[in-house]
Amino acid sequence: MSENYKKQKWGSSLSFLMAMIGAAVGLGNIWRFSYVLYSNGGGAFFIPYLIAIFLMAIPFLILEYGIGFSFRRSFARILEKINPKLEFIGWALALLVFIVCCYYLVIISWDFIYLVASPFSVWGSDPANFFLTSVGGGFDFNGITRIIVPTVICVVVMWVILWFVSHKSVEDGIGKVSKILIPLLFIIMAIIVIFSFTLPGHELGINVLLHPNWSSLTKVDIWISAFAQVIFSLSMGQAVALTYASYLDEDSKLNDNVLIVVASNSCFEIFTSLGVFSILGFMSLKAGVPIQQLIAEGTSLMFIVFPTIFDTMGVFGKILGPLFFLAILFAGITSAVGFFEPISASLSDKFNLSRKKTVTILCIIGFCISLIFTSGIGSYLVGIVDEVVNEFGILLLIAIQCIIFTWIYGIDRLIPIVNRNSWFKVGKLWTVILKYILPIVLFVIWGWGIIELYFNAKPLEGIVIILIIIFIIIASLLLTKFSKKPQVET
Repeated sequence: MSENYKKQKWGSSLSFLMAMIGAAVGLGNIWRFSYVLYSNGGGAFFIPYLIAIFLMAIPFLILEYGIGFSFRRSFARILEKINPKLEFIGWALALLVFIVCCYYLVIISWDFIYLVASPFSVWGSDPANFFLTSVGGGFDFNGITRIIVPTVICVVVMWVILWFVSHKSVEDGIGKVSKILIPLLFIIMAIIVIFSFTLPGHELGINVLLHPNWSSLTKVDIWISAFAQVIFSLSMGQAVALTYASYLDEDSKLNDNVLIVVASNSCFEIFTSLGVFSILGFMSLKAGVPIQQLIAEGTSLMFIVFPTIFDTMGVFGKILGPLFFLAILFAGITSAVGFFEPISASLSDKFNLSRKKTVTILCIIGFCISLIFTSGIGSYLVGIVDEVVNEFGILLLIAIQCIIFTWIYGIDRLIPIVNRNSWFKVGKLWTVILKYILPIVLFVIWGWGIIELYFNAKPLEGIVIILIIIFIIIASLLLTKFSKKPQVET
């Protein structure tokens, strides 16, 4: 491996765990899980959710940890080592995850604007209009030529923060920041949720959220939603876990660490969803509006519904609002750092570049890409690209990884490695799940997503799909074919 890559090591298991939890706990836990839980059978959703965790999340993350720990190389170099023809796939995934990082930082920039605005309720009496005109833009194509200046400024700030964290060694940068931000995130969210339990009407929200619809278990959608939530909530198969695991020491407890990360992520998103619906229940009681009319996901929940609720809380809203947006900022930054690492590590490893030089180049390129999402239709573009990249690209490559690592590389050779220092052991059942069951599940979810994308896609979405495919193919081919600088192999 390259000397620059070889130098990267976690200072402790705690640094690795905090970084992995930070990569997993992100915006999806806060703005997506509660809606998915509510709209897919309420309490009944926990059955497919838990099955997805035990059938897919834990086995696949152990696989990722084992591969990264065994090879101690970047994702693209690992695939090249297994078979030179597979390097292209490594670059394709790393580039797709890099695109996620680019628009993810734009969303974090929106949150940063709201963090600054929340003590003064700058959004006024119409949070929706504030978001459309001054933050994220809308669906009007006439706004494509309009640049939203506050968002551009905040995007610059977010990329500078990312550079500051990522250009250092993994321990001095990602490790130290994660050990500070993740505990703070959990403390802040605990304060928000516990406070929400004191609000009048919170029982209404929780009852609506958890009321089980057992008949929904017979529908395919609920099962696909559960597996999809787990995949993207834990950043599975996006080379983040694999890359982070490649920096571990020899005595690391791989399987046990997986259990800690998965449990932390699930507890956080379930706990957070109780707080989200408690606050929605309060708003329903306060405004006399049916709670079903308030329920939303994504940007609508975060930047329109919640600012409206904070306004109705008076002085408590002035405190709860900034805490809420600060929690989102911390969750977003730690996840963005994780999305950035696979492409950074792969470039540094292949071309033997210093970490600082690699990160600087990528941050400049990433900032230019992020600017695309700062126009008057920025939020619309973010929604399109997010759907295309995740459901069309990353999900397919996760399934392909499963085949490569289990069938082509050979999963059996990993069993003694992942079991070596772990209390929790894996064996035959683990290999059967990863070789036979999981690939089928992943391809079914991917196929279902493609069908929905095909029937629901608008002309602009088709154009975006084509442009992304062209970019990924050309960039991956170039990175695969570029000659390498001399490296020291170990």
